[in-house]
Amino acid sequence: MTRLGKVILLAGLLLAAAAIAGVAQPHLGRSATASSGTSITVTGDGAVNATPDRASFDFGVTTQASTAAAALSRNAAHARAIVSALERAGVDAKNIQTTDVSLWPQTRANGTEIVGYTASNSVHVTAPLARAGGVVDAAVGAGANNVGGPSLDTSDKSSLYEEALKQALADAKGKAAAIAAATGLGITGVEKVTEGSQATPMPYFAQARAADTGPSIEPGTQQIQASVTVTYSAG
Repeated sequence: MTRLGKVILLAGLLLAAAAIAGVAQPHLGRSATASSGTSITVTGDGAVNATPDRASFDFGVTTQASTAAAALSRNAAHARAIVSALERAGVDAKNIQTTDVSLWPQTRANGTEIVGYTASNSVHVTAPLARAGGVVDAAVGAGANNVGGPSLDTSDKSSLYEEALKQALADAKGKAAAIAAATGLGITGVEKVTEGSQATPMPYFAQARAADTGPSIEPGTQQIQASVTVTYSAG
């Protein structure tokens, strides 16, 4: 074999050895996959204040009679009277919902002899806040002897929540930008956005106050809250 042939053969053997080494030890070879880059994950919060414009109450009536049938019949009559009075007070029928009908026996002290029956009926009512005082008066005047509430709410809660979400996204963006600037990076895009659970409106200074002509319902303020978790790509 000539000297040139020996040189070519040796070069070929060295190239083959290098290729084998790259397969056997991948860390010695080049990767074809680009690095994943940097991510910044932050949580943003938003809140919008609103004045409640509707109130919900639970009105109940409890009656007694010597028999179960009589107790139920008497109670049903009172319940119908309450519902009629509520409708006359301007409450829409779709906003009056029966939530409980109950009947139980009354016994003597020994617990074995039944001496009568007690029946109860409850309705859940939602009305504009401006009519709330008159609604309570109407229900009590018609025979309601159990009153619960008010529970105050805002009718345009969906649009207010959307506004709170926008604030939450802006808050998240500001936090991510601050983190990126502090670490010498720049925000290059959004990888993922997760909406937090919708919070129940938080009441502030909402109260019912008794007055000579019936309850006065003070609306106070509610806070609609929202949160988001956002992952940004940075580089």
